[in-house]
Amino acid sequence: MKKIFLLASLILLVTTACDRDFDQPNPNNPTIASFWKSETDAIKGINAVYSTFHRSATLYSRFLFYHGMLRSDEGYGSGGDITLNNIMSFNQTNYNEGLTAGTWQNLFIGVFRANQVLAYVPGIEMDEALKNRIIGEAKFLRGLFYFNLALYYGRPPLMLEPSEPTDRPANATNAEAWAQVEKDLSEAAPALPLSYTGDDLGRATRGAALGLLGKTYLQQNKHQEAANTLAWFITGEGKGLYTLTANYQDNFKASTENNSESVFEIQFRFNPNENTDDDVDETRINNTGTSIAQFYAPRGVGFSDGGARRWLVNEFEKENTALGIRDPRLAATLLFDSTDVRGPQFTMVYGQTFASRYGTSGGESSAVWFRKQLNDNEAGRTEEGFRSPNNHRLLRYADILLMYAEALNAIGQTAQAYPYVDMVRVRAGLRPLTVTRPGLSQAAFLSQIKHERITELTGEGWRFADLQRWGELGPELAVRDPEFTNFVKGRNEWYPIPQSDIDLNPNLTQNPGY
Repeated sequence: MKKIFLLASLILLVTTACDRDFDQPNPNNPTIASFWKSETDAIKGINAVYSTFHRSATLYSRFLFYHGMLRSDEGYGSGGDITLNNIMSFNQTNYNEGLTAGTWQNLFIGVFRANQVLAYVPGIEMDEALKNRIIGEAKFLRGLFYFNLALYYGRPPLMLEPSEPTDRPANATNAEAWAQVEKDLSEAAPALPLSYTGDDLGRATRGAALGLLGKTYLQQNKHQEAANTLAWFITGEGKGLYTLTANYQDNFKASTENNSESVFEIQFRFNPNENTDDDVDETRINNTGTSIAQFYAPRGVGFSDGGARRWLVNEFEKENTALGIRDPRLAATLLFDSTDVRGPQFTMVYGQTFASRYGTSGGESSAVWFRKQLNDNEAGRTEEGFRSPNNHRLLRYADILLMYAEALNAIGQTAQAYPYVDMVRVRAGLRPLTVTRPGLSQAAFLSQIKHERITELTGEGWRFADLQRWGELGPELAVRDPEFTNFVKGRNEWYPIPQSDIDLNPNLTQNPGY
Protein backbone atom coordinates (compact mmCIF):
# COMPACT_ATOMS: atom_id res chain seq x y z
CA MET A 1 0.00 0.00 0.00
CA LYS A 2 2.85 2.38 0.82
CA LYS A 3 4.33 1.99 -2.69
CA ILE A 4 0.95 2.72 -4.34
CA PHE A 5 0.51 5.83 -2.16
CA LEU A 6 3.92 7.14 -3.04
CA LEU A 7 3.36 6.55 -6.75
CA ALA A 8 -0.01 8.28 -6.64
CA SER A 9 1.52 11.23 -4.83
CA LEU A 10 4.26 11.49 -7.40
CA ILE A 11 1.75 11.41 -10.27
CA LEU A 12 -0.29 14.14 -8.56
CA LEU A 13 2.84 16.24 -8.08
CA VAL A 14 3.90 15.87 -11.71
CA THR A 15 0.37 16.61 -12.96
CA THR A 16 0.15 19.72 -10.78
CA ALA A 17 3.60 20.88 -11.86
CA CYS A 18 2.70 20.57 -15.53
CA ASP A 19 -0.19 22.97 -14.98
CA ARG A 20 1.98 25.64 -13.32
CA ASP A 21 3.13 28.75 -15.09
CA PHE A 22 6.84 28.74 -14.36
CA ASP A 23 7.18 32.26 -15.81
CA GLN A 24 4.88 33.63 -13.11
CA PRO A 25 6.83 35.99 -10.80
CA ASN A 26 7.47 34.86 -7.25
CA PRO A 27 5.10 37.04 -5.18
CA ASN A 28 7.64 37.03 -2.35
CA ASN A 29 10.34 38.66 -4.47
CA PRO A 30 10.33 42.31 -5.57
CA THR A 31 10.13 42.85 -9.32
CA ILE A 32 11.95 45.46 -11.36
CA ALA A 33 8.75 47.37 -12.02
CA SER A 34 7.72 47.35 -8.34
CA PHE A 35 11.01 48.94 -7.30
CA TRP A 36 10.66 52.24 -9.16
CA LYS A 37 8.23 54.12 -6.93
CA SER A 38 9.99 57.07 -5.28
CA GLU A 39 12.65 59.72 -5.66
CA THR A 40 14.87 57.62 -3.41
CA ASP A 41 14.46 54.69 -5.81
CA ALA A 42 15.46 56.90 -8.74
CA ILE A 43 18.64 57.99 -6.96
CA LYS A 44 19.49 54.41 -6.01
CA GLY A 45 18.84 53.35 -9.58
CA ILE A 46 21.20 55.84 -11.18
CA ASN A 47 23.83 55.11 -8.54
CA ALA A 48 23.64 51.46 -9.56
CA VAL A 49 24.52 52.47 -13.13
CA TYR A 50 27.65 54.26 -11.91
CA SER A 51 28.55 51.23 -9.79
CA THR A 52 28.98 49.23 -13.01
CA PHE A 53 32.37 50.97 -13.33
CA HIS A 54 33.54 48.95 -10.32
CA ARG A 55 31.91 45.69 -11.32
CA SER A 56 34.46 42.87 -11.25
CA ALA A 57 37.77 43.62 -13.01
CA THR A 58 36.25 43.94 -16.44
CA LEU A 59 35.62 47.67 -16.80
CA TYR A 60 37.43 50.68 -15.34
CA SER A 61 38.82 48.71 -12.44
CA ARG A 62 41.24 46.98 -14.82
CA PHE A 63 40.32 45.51 -18.21
CA LEU A 64 39.51 48.71 -20.10
CA PHE A 65 43.08 49.86 -19.41
CA TYR A 66 44.33 46.65 -21.02
CA HIS A 67 42.18 47.24 -24.10
CA GLY A 68 43.18 50.88 -24.56
CA MET A 69 46.86 50.64 -23.62
CA LEU A 70 48.25 47.11 -23.91
CA ARG A 71 46.44 46.39 -27.17
CA SER A 72 47.98 49.50 -28.69
CA ASP A 73 51.63 50.03 -29.58
CA GLU A 74 52.34 51.81 -26.28
CA GLY A 75 52.01 48.68 -24.13
CA TYR A 76 52.06 44.90 -24.00
CA GLY A 77 51.31 41.96 -21.71
CA SER A 78 54.55 41.73 -19.77
CA GLY A 79 53.72 39.31 -16.95
CA GLY A 80 52.86 35.68 -16.43
CA ASP A 81 49.24 35.84 -17.59
CA ILE A 82 49.58 33.92 -20.85
CA THR A 83 45.96 34.46 -21.85
CA LEU A 84 46.36 38.23 -21.47
CA ASN A 85 49.63 38.15 -23.39
CA ASN A 86 48.11 36.18 -26.27
CA ILE A 87 45.11 38.48 -26.62
CA MET A 88 47.33 41.56 -26.57
CA SER A 89 49.43 39.85 -29.27
CA PHE A 90 46.34 39.45 -31.50
CA ASN A 91 46.42 35.71 -30.95
CA GLN A 92 42.98 34.94 -29.51
CA THR A 93 41.38 31.55 -30.14
CA ASN A 94 38.84 31.41 -27.30
CA TYR A 95 36.09 33.91 -28.07
CA ASN A 96 34.57 33.37 -24.60
CA GLU A 97 37.75 34.45 -22.84
CA GLY A 98 36.93 36.60 -19.81
CA LEU A 99 39.13 39.51 -20.85
CA THR A 100 37.02 40.20 -23.93
CA ALA A 101 33.73 38.38 -23.24
CA GLY A 102 33.61 39.67 -19.66
CA THR A 103 34.10 43.25 -20.77
CA TRP A 104 31.32 42.89 -23.35
CA GLN A 105 28.95 41.36 -20.81
CA ASN A 106 29.60 43.94 -18.11
CA LEU A 107 29.19 46.82 -20.56
CA PHE A 108 25.77 45.39 -21.34
CA ILE A 109 25.00 45.13 -17.62
CA GLY A 110 25.64 48.87 -17.53
CA VAL A 111 23.37 49.34 -20.54
CA PHE A 112 20.66 47.23 -18.87
CA ARG A 113 20.82 49.33 -15.70
CA ALA A 114 20.73 52.60 -17.63
CA ASN A 115 17.75 51.33 -19.63
CA GLN A 116 15.83 50.70 -16.42
CA VAL A 117 16.42 54.27 -15.27
CA LEU A 118 15.29 55.61 -18.65
CA ALA A 119 12.20 53.39 -18.70
CA TYR A 120 10.93 53.85 -15.14
CA VAL A 121 12.16 57.16 -13.70
CA PRO A 122 9.98 59.29 -16.05
CA GLY A 123 6.88 57.79 -14.39
CA ILE A 124 7.94 58.60 -10.81
CA GLU A 125 6.37 61.56 -9.06
CA MET A 126 9.40 63.51 -7.83
CA ASP A 127 11.26 66.78 -8.19
CA GLU A 128 11.25 67.47 -11.94
CA ALA A 129 14.71 69.06 -12.05
CA LEU A 130 16.24 66.06 -10.29
CA LYS A 131 14.28 63.69 -12.52
CA ASN A 132 15.61 65.36 -15.67
CA ARG A 133 19.16 65.30 -14.32
CA ILE A 134 18.97 61.59 -13.51
CA ILE A 135 17.62 60.85 -16.98
CA GLY A 136 20.52 62.88 -18.43
CA GLU A 137 23.01 60.95 -16.32
CA ALA A 138 21.57 57.64 -17.54
CA LYS A 139 21.86 58.74 -21.17
CA PHE A 140 25.46 59.84 -20.62
CA LEU A 141 26.36 56.53 -19.01
CA ARG A 142 24.61 54.46 -21.67
CA GLY A 143 26.46 56.56 -24.26
CA LEU A 144 29.77 55.80 -22.54
CA PHE A 145 29.05 52.06 -22.42
CA TYR A 146 28.13 52.04 -26.10
CA PHE A 147 31.20 54.15 -26.92
CA ASN A 148 33.34 51.28 -25.64
CA LEU A 149 31.19 48.66 -27.37
CA ALA A 150 31.45 50.49 -30.70
CA LEU A 151 35.19 51.09 -30.27
CA TYR A 152 36.25 47.60 -29.25
CA TYR A 153 33.56 45.31 -30.66
CA GLY A 154 32.31 47.25 -33.65
CA ARG A 155 28.85 45.74 -34.14
CA PRO A 156 27.00 45.47 -30.82
CA PRO A 157 23.22 45.01 -30.76
CA LEU A 158 21.34 48.16 -29.77
CA MET A 159 19.34 47.38 -26.64
CA LEU A 160 17.46 50.53 -25.67
CA GLU A 161 14.71 49.10 -23.45
CA PRO A 162 14.91 46.94 -20.31
CA SER A 163 15.84 43.54 -21.71
CA GLU A 164 13.77 40.37 -21.46
CA PRO A 165 14.93 36.73 -21.59
CA THR A 166 13.22 36.33 -24.96
CA ASP A 167 15.08 39.21 -26.63
CA ARG A 168 17.14 38.20 -29.66
CA PRO A 169 18.58 41.48 -31.02
CA ALA A 170 20.66 41.54 -34.18
CA ASN A 171 23.96 43.33 -34.57
CA ALA A 172 23.88 47.02 -35.30
CA THR A 173 26.32 48.30 -37.88
CA ASN A 174 29.28 50.21 -36.52
CA ALA A 175 27.77 53.43 -37.90
CA GLU A 176 24.46 52.70 -36.15
CA ALA A 177 26.25 52.06 -32.86
CA TRP A 178 28.11 55.37 -33.08
CA ALA A 179 24.88 57.15 -34.05
CA GLN A 180 23.28 55.89 -30.83
CA VAL A 181 26.23 57.20 -28.81
CA GLU A 182 25.78 60.57 -30.49
CA LYS A 183 22.05 60.58 -29.73
CA ASP A 184 22.46 59.66 -26.07
CA LEU A 185 25.17 62.23 -25.41
CA SER A 186 23.41 64.99 -27.36
CA GLU A 187 20.25 64.44 -25.32
CA ALA A 188 22.16 64.10 -22.05
CA ALA A 189 24.09 67.37 -22.25
CA PRO A 190 21.28 69.94 -21.81
CA ALA A 191 19.82 67.99 -18.89
CA LEU A 192 23.07 67.96 -16.93
CA PRO A 193 24.46 70.69 -14.66
CA LEU A 194 27.79 72.42 -15.18
CA SER A 195 29.19 71.14 -11.89
CA TYR A 196 28.41 69.44 -8.60
CA THR A 197 29.44 69.79 -4.97
CA GLY A 198 29.57 67.56 -1.93
CA ASP A 199 28.56 63.92 -2.25
CA ASP A 200 27.44 64.44 -5.87
CA LEU A 201 30.96 65.28 -7.03
CA GLY A 202 31.90 62.88 -9.82
CA ARG A 203 28.51 62.62 -11.47
CA ALA A 204 28.21 63.34 -15.18
CA THR A 205 28.20 67.04 -16.08
CA ARG A 206 27.30 68.90 -19.24
CA GLY A 207 31.00 69.21 -20.00
CA ALA A 208 31.46 65.45 -19.61
CA ALA A 209 28.66 64.76 -22.10
CA LEU A 210 29.91 67.29 -24.64
CA GLY A 211 33.53 66.22 -24.22
CA LEU A 212 32.65 62.58 -24.90
CA LEU A 213 30.37 63.65 -27.75
CA GLY A 214 33.25 65.59 -29.32
CA LYS A 215 35.44 62.52 -28.97
CA THR A 216 32.69 60.41 -30.55
CA TYR A 217 32.52 62.68 -33.59
CA LEU A 218 36.30 62.83 -33.87
CA GLN A 219 36.58 59.04 -33.63
CA GLN A 220 34.44 58.81 -36.77
CA ASN A 221 36.40 61.58 -38.48
CA LYS A 222 33.38 63.86 -38.37
CA HIS A 223 35.68 66.81 -37.93
CA GLN A 224 33.24 69.69 -38.40
CA GLU A 225 30.81 68.19 -35.88
CA ALA A 226 33.69 67.60 -33.46
CA ALA A 227 34.89 71.19 -33.81
CA ASN A 228 31.40 72.57 -33.31
CA THR A 229 30.84 70.48 -30.19
CA LEU A 230 34.23 71.08 -28.58
CA ALA A 231 33.93 74.84 -29.18
CA TRP A 232 31.58 74.81 -26.15
CA PHE A 233 34.72 74.59 -23.99
CA ILE A 234 36.55 77.35 -25.84
CA THR A 235 34.06 80.03 -26.85
CA GLY A 236 30.76 78.73 -25.49
CA GLU A 237 29.11 78.22 -22.14
CA GLY A 238 32.02 76.14 -20.89
CA LYS A 239 34.63 78.84 -21.50
CA GLY A 240 36.70 79.28 -18.33
CA LEU A 241 35.00 76.37 -16.58
CA TYR A 242 38.09 74.17 -16.93
CA THR A 243 41.77 75.08 -16.67
CA LEU A 244 45.03 73.16 -16.94
CA THR A 245 46.57 72.43 -13.57
CA ALA A 246 49.92 74.07 -12.91
CA ASN A 247 51.41 70.71 -11.93
CA TYR A 248 50.87 68.05 -14.61
CA GLN A 249 51.20 65.18 -12.12
CA ASP A 250 48.28 66.47 -10.07
CA ASN A 251 46.08 64.76 -12.67
CA PHE A 252 47.24 61.35 -11.49
CA LYS A 253 47.44 61.55 -7.71
CA ALA A 254 44.75 60.46 -5.28
CA SER A 255 45.33 63.63 -3.23
CA THR A 256 44.43 65.99 -6.10
CA GLU A 257 41.34 64.38 -7.64
CA ASN A 258 38.41 66.22 -9.25
CA ASN A 259 40.58 69.25 -9.94
CA SER A 260 40.13 72.11 -12.41
CA GLU A 261 41.36 70.01 -15.35
CA SER A 262 39.03 67.08 -14.75
CA VAL A 263 36.11 66.87 -17.17
CA PHE A 264 35.02 63.41 -16.04
CA GLU A 265 36.70 60.86 -13.86
CA ILE A 266 35.84 57.42 -12.54
CA GLN A 267 35.56 57.67 -8.77
CA PHE A 268 37.43 55.17 -6.61
CA ARG A 269 37.98 55.14 -2.88
CA PHE A 270 39.71 53.00 -0.28
CA ASN A 271 37.31 51.72 2.35
CA PRO A 272 39.09 50.46 5.49
CA ASN A 273 36.03 48.34 6.30
CA GLU A 274 36.62 46.22 3.19
CA ASN A 275 38.53 43.30 4.64
CA THR A 276 39.80 41.79 1.42
CA ASP A 277 42.50 42.37 -1.13
CA ASP A 278 40.80 40.23 -3.74
CA ASP A 279 39.75 41.43 -7.19
CA VAL A 280 36.99 44.00 -7.48
CA ASP A 281 33.63 42.22 -7.47
CA GLU A 282 30.57 44.20 -6.46
CA THR A 283 28.45 41.08 -6.20
CA ARG A 284 30.71 39.50 -3.60
CA ILE A 285 32.85 41.96 -1.69
CA ASN A 286 31.73 45.45 -2.77
CA ASN A 287 35.25 46.73 -3.35
CA THR A 288 35.12 50.44 -4.20
CA GLY A 289 38.78 50.74 -5.15
CA THR A 290 40.56 49.74 -8.35
CA SER A 291 42.96 46.86 -8.87
CA ILE A 292 44.80 48.31 -11.88
CA ALA A 293 47.72 49.56 -9.77
CA GLN A 294 48.33 46.05 -8.49
CA PHE A 295 48.48 44.66 -12.03
CA TYR A 296 50.53 47.50 -13.55
CA ALA A 297 53.06 48.00 -10.76
CA PRO A 298 56.62 46.69 -11.27
CA ARG A 299 57.64 43.24 -10.10
CA GLY A 300 58.26 43.22 -6.38
CA VAL A 301 55.46 45.65 -5.58
CA GLY A 302 52.79 44.39 -8.00
CA PHE A 303 52.16 41.80 -10.70
CA SER A 304 53.74 43.65 -13.65
CA ASP A 305 51.11 42.22 -16.01
CA GLY A 306 51.16 45.30 -18.22
CA GLY A 307 54.33 47.00 -19.41
CA ALA A 308 55.09 50.04 -21.55
CA ARG A 309 57.18 50.05 -24.72
CA ARG A 310 60.60 51.68 -24.60
CA TRP A 311 60.04 53.73 -27.76
CA LEU A 312 57.80 56.03 -25.71
CA VAL A 313 60.82 57.24 -23.75
CA ASN A 314 62.50 58.25 -27.00
CA GLU A 315 59.37 60.14 -28.07
CA PHE A 316 59.47 62.27 -24.93
CA GLU A 317 63.17 62.96 -25.40
CA LYS A 318 62.76 64.39 -28.90
CA GLU A 319 62.33 67.87 -27.48
CA ASN A 320 63.56 69.64 -24.34
CA THR A 321 61.76 72.37 -22.47
CA ALA A 322 62.43 76.08 -22.94
CA LEU A 323 64.96 75.78 -20.11
CA GLY A 324 66.81 72.98 -21.89
CA ILE A 325 65.76 70.21 -19.54
CA ARG A 326 63.85 66.99 -20.19
CA ASP A 327 60.07 67.09 -20.62
CA PRO A 328 58.78 66.70 -17.04
CA ARG A 329 55.80 64.67 -18.24
CA LEU A 330 58.12 61.72 -18.89
CA ALA A 331 58.81 61.16 -15.20
CA ALA A 332 55.10 61.49 -14.38
CA THR A 333 54.12 59.04 -17.12
CA LEU A 334 56.65 56.19 -17.05
CA LEU A 335 58.63 54.35 -14.41
CA PHE A 336 61.96 53.13 -15.82
CA ASP A 337 65.70 53.17 -15.13
CA SER A 338 65.93 56.94 -15.61
CA THR A 339 62.64 58.27 -14.29
CA ASP A 340 65.11 60.32 -12.29
CA VAL A 341 67.22 61.84 -15.05
CA ARG A 342 70.37 60.96 -13.09
CA GLY A 343 69.81 57.26 -13.73
CA PRO A 344 69.02 53.94 -12.00
CA GLN A 345 71.04 54.72 -8.89
CA PHE A 346 68.72 57.66 -8.17
CA THR A 347 65.41 56.47 -9.61
CA MET A 348 63.26 55.30 -6.71
CA VAL A 349 60.85 52.39 -7.04
CA TYR A 350 58.68 52.18 -3.93
CA GLY A 351 61.43 53.00 -1.48
CA GLN A 352 64.33 51.29 -3.26
CA THR A 353 66.54 52.40 -6.11
CA PHE A 354 65.88 50.98 -9.54
CA ALA A 355 69.44 49.63 -9.62
CA SER A 356 69.03 47.72 -6.36
CA ARG A 357 65.77 46.16 -7.52
CA TYR A 358 66.53 45.34 -11.15
CA GLY A 359 70.24 45.88 -11.72
CA THR A 360 71.77 47.93 -14.51
CA SER A 361 72.16 45.29 -17.22
CA GLY A 362 70.08 42.36 -18.48
CA GLY A 363 66.78 41.16 -17.06
CA GLU A 364 64.38 43.93 -16.16
CA SER A 365 66.99 46.68 -16.21
CA SER A 366 65.47 48.04 -19.43
CA ALA A 367 61.83 47.51 -18.39
CA VAL A 368 59.34 50.37 -18.53
CA TRP A 369 56.06 50.59 -16.60
CA PHE A 370 53.07 52.91 -16.82
CA ARG A 371 53.04 55.22 -13.81
CA LYS A 372 49.82 57.25 -13.96
CA GLN A 373 47.68 54.54 -12.35
CA LEU A 374 50.22 53.86 -9.59
CA ASN A 375 50.48 55.28 -6.09
CA ASP A 376 54.27 55.35 -5.72
CA ASN A 377 54.13 59.12 -5.14
CA GLU A 378 52.59 58.50 -1.71
CA ALA A 379 55.11 58.82 1.10
CA GLY A 380 56.00 55.47 2.64
CA ARG A 381 54.28 53.41 -0.07
CA THR A 382 56.17 50.10 -0.46
CA GLU A 383 53.65 48.05 -2.46
CA GLU A 384 50.35 48.22 -4.30
CA GLY A 385 47.09 46.37 -3.65
CA PHE A 386 43.67 45.59 -5.07
CA ARG A 387 41.93 48.61 -3.53
CA SER A 388 43.64 51.67 -4.96
CA PRO A 389 41.68 54.89 -4.26
CA ASN A 390 43.20 56.75 -7.20
CA ASN A 391 40.49 58.06 -9.54
CA HIS A 392 40.84 57.53 -13.28
CA ARG A 393 40.67 60.81 -15.20
CA LEU A 394 38.69 59.61 -18.19
CA LEU A 395 38.44 63.05 -19.81
CA ARG A 396 40.85 65.92 -19.13
CA TYR A 397 40.81 69.47 -20.43
CA ALA A 398 44.20 68.86 -22.08
CA ASP A 399 42.61 66.10 -24.16
CA ILE A 400 39.78 68.47 -25.09
CA LEU A 401 42.29 71.08 -26.31
CA LEU A 402 44.22 68.57 -28.43
CA MET A 403 41.04 67.13 -29.91
CA TYR A 404 39.79 70.61 -30.76
CA ALA A 405 43.10 71.43 -32.46
CA GLU A 406 42.95 68.16 -34.43
CA ALA A 407 39.40 68.92 -35.58
CA LEU A 408 40.22 72.50 -36.59
CA ASN A 409 43.23 71.34 -38.56
CA ALA A 410 41.15 68.73 -40.37
CA ILE A 411 38.63 71.33 -41.55
CA GLY A 412 41.39 73.56 -42.91
CA GLN A 413 41.82 75.90 -39.94
CA THR A 414 45.40 74.94 -39.10
CA ALA A 415 46.49 78.44 -38.08
CA GLN A 416 43.54 78.69 -35.68
CA ALA A 417 44.48 75.33 -34.13
CA TYR A 418 47.94 76.39 -32.93
CA PRO A 419 46.90 78.17 -29.67
CA TYR A 420 45.26 75.06 -28.22
CA VAL A 421 48.32 72.91 -28.76
CA ASP A 422 50.45 75.68 -27.30
CA MET A 423 48.41 75.72 -24.09
CA VAL A 424 49.28 72.08 -23.51
CA ARG A 425 52.93 72.52 -24.45
CA VAL A 426 53.52 75.62 -22.33
CA ARG A 427 52.07 73.93 -19.24
CA ALA A 428 54.78 71.29 -19.69
CA GLY A 429 57.46 73.97 -20.04
CA LEU A 430 57.96 73.53 -23.80
CA ARG A 431 58.19 76.46 -26.16
CA PRO A 432 55.02 77.31 -28.10
CA LEU A 433 54.55 75.56 -31.42
CA THR A 434 53.92 78.97 -32.98
CA VAL A 435 57.59 79.73 -32.22
CA THR A 436 59.25 76.39 -32.95
CA ARG A 437 57.18 75.20 -35.94
CA PRO A 438 55.16 78.02 -37.46
CA GLY A 439 53.33 77.60 -40.76
CA LEU A 440 52.99 73.82 -40.74
CA SER A 441 50.96 72.24 -43.51
CA GLN A 442 47.77 70.41 -42.63
CA ALA A 443 49.52 67.03 -42.89
CA ALA A 444 52.53 68.17 -40.89
CA PHE A 445 50.31 69.64 -38.18
CA LEU A 446 48.46 66.33 -37.86
CA SER A 447 51.81 64.57 -37.44
CA GLN A 448 52.64 67.04 -34.69
CA ILE A 449 49.29 66.39 -33.01
CA LYS A 450 50.11 62.69 -32.99
CA HIS A 451 53.34 63.44 -31.16
CA GLU A 452 51.60 65.79 -28.72
CA ARG A 453 49.00 63.17 -27.83
CA ILE A 454 51.77 60.71 -26.98
CA THR A 455 53.64 63.08 -24.68
CA GLU A 456 50.46 64.37 -23.01
CA LEU A 457 48.19 61.29 -22.87
CA THR A 458 50.36 58.15 -22.81
CA GLY A 459 49.06 55.67 -20.25
CA GLU A 460 45.52 57.09 -20.07
CA GLY A 461 43.78 54.51 -22.25
CA TRP A 462 43.23 56.47 -25.48
CA ARG A 463 46.10 55.25 -27.65
CA PHE A 464 44.20 52.37 -29.30
CA ALA A 465 41.33 54.72 -30.16
CA ASP A 466 43.80 57.21 -31.63
CA LEU A 467 45.43 54.61 -33.84
CA GLN A 468 42.06 53.29 -34.97
CA ARG A 469 40.85 56.79 -35.81
CA TRP A 470 43.97 57.61 -37.83
CA GLY A 471 43.81 54.30 -39.72
CA GLU A 472 47.25 53.32 -38.43
CA LEU A 473 46.47 49.91 -36.94
CA GLY A 474 48.40 47.28 -38.87
CA PRO A 475 51.54 45.15 -39.13
CA GLU A 476 53.60 48.25 -39.94
CA LEU A 477 53.48 49.13 -36.22
CA ALA A 478 55.71 46.12 -35.57
CA VAL A 479 58.76 48.37 -35.98
CA ARG A 480 58.06 49.67 -32.46
CA ASP A 481 55.78 46.92 -31.13
CA PRO A 482 56.64 43.37 -32.33
CA GLU A 483 53.19 42.09 -31.34
CA PHE A 484 51.72 43.88 -34.36
CA THR A 485 53.40 41.32 -36.60
CA ASN A 486 50.29 39.23 -35.88
CA PHE A 487 47.79 42.02 -36.64
CA VAL A 488 45.39 41.16 -39.48
CA LYS A 489 43.72 44.15 -41.09
CA GLY A 490 39.97 43.76 -41.43
CA ARG A 491 39.90 41.54 -38.34
CA ASN A 492 41.86 42.81 -35.35
CA GLU A 493 40.50 46.34 -35.31
CA TRP A 494 37.70 44.80 -33.20
CA TYR A 495 37.52 41.98 -30.69
CA PRO A 496 35.41 38.89 -31.40
CA ILE A 497 31.85 38.94 -30.12
CA PRO A 498 31.53 36.31 -27.35
CA GLN A 499 30.64 32.97 -28.90
CA SER A 500 28.38 32.19 -25.95
CA ASP A 501 26.14 35.12 -26.93
CA ILE A 502 26.05 34.01 -30.55
CA ASP A 503 25.12 30.48 -29.48
CA LEU A 504 22.15 31.84 -27.52
CA ASN A 505 21.05 34.38 -30.10
CA PRO A 506 20.60 33.22 -33.72
CA ASN A 507 20.28 36.85 -34.87
CA LEU A 508 23.77 37.76 -33.67
CA THR A 509 26.69 37.21 -36.06
CA GLN A 510 30.45 37.12 -35.49
CA ASN A 511 32.76 39.95 -36.45
CA PRO A 512 34.66 39.62 -39.76
CA GLY A 513 37.68 37.34 -39.78
CA TYR A 514 36.86 35.36 -36.64
